[in-house]
Amino acid sequence: MKILSLILCGISMVGLAHGQQRGIIDNADSPYVKLKSVNIGDCQWTDGFWADKFKLCEEVMVPHMGDILTGDVGFALDNFKIAAGMKEGKHQGMNWHDGDFYKWIEASMYVYAINKDPALLKQADEYIAIIGKAQCDDGYLSTQVQIPQAKKGKQERWANRQLHEMYNSGHLLTSACIHRRITGQDNFFNIAVKHADFLCETFMPCPEDLKRFGFNQTQIMGLAEMYRETGNKKYLKLAEEFINRRGQSTVAPAPYANYKHIGDMVQERTPLRKANEAAGHAVLALYYYAGAADVYAETGEQALIKALDRMWDSVVNHKMYITGACGQTHHGVSPKGDMIHEGFIKDYMMPNSTAYNETCANICNGMFSYRLLGIHGESKYADIVELVLYNTLSGISQDGTHYFYTNPLRRTFDKKMGITDYAERVAYIPCFCCPPNLVRTVAKANNWAYSLADNGVAVNLYGGNKLATKMLDGSDIKLTQETDYPWDGAVKITVEGCKAAPFDLMLRIPAWAEGSTVKVNGKDAGIDVTAGVFAVVNRAWKAGDMVELDIPMEAKLMVGNPKIEETRNQAAVKRGPLVYCMETPDLPEGTSILDVYLPSDIKLTPAHDPAFTDGLTTLKGTVMLYDDQQGQMYRTLEKKPKFQKLKTQFVPYYAWSNRGMAEMSVWLPLIWE
Repeated sequence: MKILSLILCGISMVGLAHGQQRGIIDNADSPYVKLKSVNIGDCQWTDGFWADKFKLCEEVMVPHMGDILTGDVGFALDNFKIAAGMKEGKHQGMNWHDGDFYKWIEASMYVYAINKDPALLKQADEYIAIIGKAQCDDGYLSTQVQIPQAKKGKQERWANRQLHEMYNSGHLLTSACIHRRITGQDNFFNIAVKHADFLCETFMPCPEDLKRFGFNQTQIMGLAEMYRETGNKKYLKLAEEFINRRGQSTVAPAPYANYKHIGDMVQERTPLRKANEAAGHAVLALYYYAGAADVYAETGEQALIKALDRMWDSVVNHKMYITGACGQTHHGVSPKGDMIHEGFIKDYMMPNSTAYNETCANICNGMFSYRLLGIHGESKYADIVELVLYNTLSGISQDGTHYFYTNPLRRTFDKKMGITDYAERVAYIPCFCCPPNLVRTVAKANNWAYSLADNGVAVNLYGGNKLATKMLDGSDIKLTQETDYPWDGAVKITVEGCKAAPFDLMLRIPAWAEGSTVKVNGKDAGIDVTAGVFAVVNRAWKAGDMVELDIPMEAKLMVGNPKIEETRNQAAVKRGPLVYCMETPDLPEGTSILDVYLPSDIKLTPAHDPAFTDGLTTLKGTVMLYDDQQGQMYRTLEKKPKFQKLKTQFVPYYAWSNRGMAEMSVWLPLIWE
């Protein structure tokens, strides 16, 4: 089951010479990956949806967030300065705030990979120098433990898994690897090596009292990338050890008796290789699965990938919302009876108004699917990546400066808000993990658009872009993609340069895109074009060849599995990868979202609303209004309810709450016509 013996020998520092491709996941040399990552920055958005989002990220999201985290509001940089002895003070912010700062640095480096702005690099180098001064001589680095906290005082290393030391470690290692791949510099990476070596010395061999340590295990992904960056197999060995130890301890020994820290909540009741369903905190689970996928990519252990396939099926086909979001409840119970929060509960239990759907969890769902896309080479995983990318933009305002933490599918004005739930997006969330996670995802989405196959290029995402990279055989390939996707399904891909020998151009045909067609140089490509798989065009390509993919973008009514009680006799609107919703700004004053009914034969027409700043497509249609007398718990059904017709519009779910405080619903009750 475990193949540690294969990785115990051999240590090498190969650095920037390691591998042909230097991707966000540097899997060029990973033996169990079918689709490899392209180099960071080899794909650049040129126009359209993602080009506009990247520009907003470059000009607003990253600098605005930097002002927060280095200023008096977010104070993340201050924590490093205090730990470095550069100023006096107490630690402020959550235990995972260091990780928030690392994610923001990573986002800024993705932007730098495209615009090469020296000011960005200079700024990062200044902050990295402070981080280096904050690091302990033995390599330990977590400011919430190193300096006293305002409320809790001095903390001890590894004394409480809720201190999130492992979480901070993982984001440090990942961010430093990305920084090195993009800049070629070692200043950040040297900090990461020192810290990774400290982890190895601390946890191998592992003292008995630390064998179940770790709460949010991003360190597995970070260690896998350190292995890929250096070739040092001890990092991979430790990453696998963290997987192997999960589920090997009793459920509730002191000092972890709090239900939030034990059992299914933290994926430790059942060893991963024996697990049959996703359980517990959704962010913890999906980061864990993504890290385990990185380990499988290097080891090829069949028990591990079979478990991950079961986890993916459990998430996507039994516990995921139509938007790609994950985390059905804020507080609940796992199928085995463990108390959990912010996480997965039983199959098909999908509450809408109380759905938690933390932005981080949704992003981690995309990260996990992206890794399985590489491992299996199947387009269904890219479908989930795309679904997550578009609909999780609900976590940030259209101006790029305000954030949601939770992403429910229904919101009414009388909803009682929790500590991370807000009626409108806010400028700063004290639990700040989601905003930098979303910003770094927008910044790196171009690196998910293409993958490299044995003899070809896979097109994972559609959007105006240019690709200039090397195929796995070392030959150059240049492509230009033109499209107004996702508002229009017409995609043109022009070969600008390539090798003379035949190779594959693999076009993802989304599972919802029945009736798609492919032409080459104006003629039918003569290939199988089936929704849900890659359409493969193999030929001897030459400069000027053009592929035209036409994806029908029909607005469709979607219904849930009949086992989902919360969506029975209701429907949602979906067009392409985008889920739509109804908002009260598009209803008569005083009308509740709960008064809206959806005709089963509704005709939906694409339109535009200047109130939205990114040129999005709304859908015009006629709904029915009915006063549901919401003040009554129960009432007698009217023999013939009186409905009123209303011409209105549906808006993309990601764009809701950009026109002031509003009620909203994705799912609406059906009137069958």
